[in-house]
Amino acid sequence: MFAEERHRHIADLVGVQGRVGVNELAELFSITQETVRRDLATLEEDHILRRVHGGAVALDRLSRSEPSLSVRQTQRLDEKQRIAMAAMALIPAAQTVSILLDSGSTTGALAEQLAGWTPASPGDELLAITNSLPIASSLSNNTNLLLDILGGRVRGLTSAVVGARATEQLSGLRPDIAFIGANGIHSEFGLSTPDPVEAATKTAMVRAARQVVILADASKLGAETLVRFATLEDVDTLITTTEPSPDLAAALAAAGVEVVLA
Repeated sequence: MFAEERHRHIADLVGVQGRVGVNELAELFSITQETVRRDLATLEEDHILRRVHGGAVALDRLSRSEPSLSVRQTQRLDEKQRIAMAAMALIPAAQTVSILLDSGSTTGALAEQLAGWTPASPGDELLAITNSLPIASSLSNNTNLLLDILGGRVRGLTSAVVGARATEQLSGLRPDIAFIGANGIHSEFGLSTPDPVEAATKTAMVRAARQVVILADASKLGAETLVRFATLEDVDTLITTTEPSPDLAAALAAAGVEVVLA
């Protein structure tokens, strides 16, 4: 195989997997690790990927890389719908239930399901609390729901209400379940997101809730972004769409996290 063809294959793998390892590529192409490193150096110079210890990552896996909410709402739609349906199954049919919805495209998919919620029995109440302007707008049309929105500064990129006022309000709440999104879930680093202010709001959500459920499609597994907002031990349930890698699966099991595949 010519180097140019190999480079295209490596670029395709990084695009699909988000990360590739030197050993993995050396075995795949039957070449030396030194040749792999030269290939990765060339691809980095061409702004195709970024080299890291032991391999390379896609440019959208950089620690501060964060697509806008409008972009994320067009990606992995089938996965997000499956996650949302699995999350709905965790909301108990009870007389009074309170849930907290983080901002994001996957939690937004859950909000779409909740937009059609009706009580299982007369008098049942479901209170939804959110820091997301789009989610609040979507849920406001369902008169069967009770809806609270946190106050504070709106972060334009994600349409999330963040900042000191939001975190202060969260410190006085104890919702039954928090459904939270993450940009990265890593065996050692835990759960992360690129923005420090939004990370602080997520941390406050995790601390507030009786049960913490992470909604994350397969692209978030194994990823690390700039700011950790929770450890794996802080999480009760992860709903995702593919089996985690062996190291992440072991870390989740050790932390007592239930993994639900949607």
